[in-house]
Amino acid sequence: MVVLATKLYVEGDARERSLDSLRSLIGNEIGELDVAFDLSIREDDFPEVTVEGEDAVVAENVLREEFGEIAPELEPGETYVGTLDSWSEEGFVLDAGQPVEIPADELGLGPGSPTQIRERYGLVQHLPMRFVYGGDEEPSRLTSDEQDRLYDWTRGDGRLNVNSATRAEVRATLNRAGHAQDYVTVERLGLLEQSVICTEGTDPPGLLASVGEYLPAELRCVVP
Repeated sequence: MVVLATKLYVEGDARERSLDSLRSLIGNEIGELDVAFDLSIREDDFPEVTVEGEDAVVAENVLREEFGEIAPELEPGETYVGTLDSWSEEGFVLDAGQPVEIPADELGLGPGSPTQIRERYGLVQHLPMRFVYGGDEEPSRLTSDEQDRLYDWTRGDGRLNVNSATRAEVRATLNRAGHAQDYVTVERLGLLEQSVICTEGTDPPGLLASVGEYLPAELRCVVP
């Protein structure tokens, strides 16, 4: 069994579409292996995948690599994935099956308050993020790979980050709104968290203003 480090927090028809999307993603990852899987959603909105079959161990490792895993217990010094739950002047709080506080001085993302850092990097709520758990003795911190990933976002041609929508829904919205030429691709960050990578010359705030009315979601820009 693997608890995936991505959340399914939408309701109604959107929840059913998201479940179908997740089943397809899981099938794409492990469909060629000799396994069968069952998907359920925990009360905390994390998906739980039970895998059976000759290749079950391999399939579980593939899912851990692709989505990250919500571990039953956190060990100090080990790396995990949590989703961005909240933020304040004290830092970020990640949901890793339990709240994990990342103090402001352990974010490692440059000057500014956590709120300013969130705006600078376009961090939407529920974004999966990798961290090193500190336990009782040390503060938890973002991994260096996570810091590098976010720094890279500010070095490109700009991004529009979105939550509460699948990759297919974001692509369809962009194309329907006449922006097919304004983005390179839509990068999947989590099940319902996406990053629209803009083409050179596209203005991310302008893109947000244009498509925002079509997406009932949180949208944040990354401006290079």
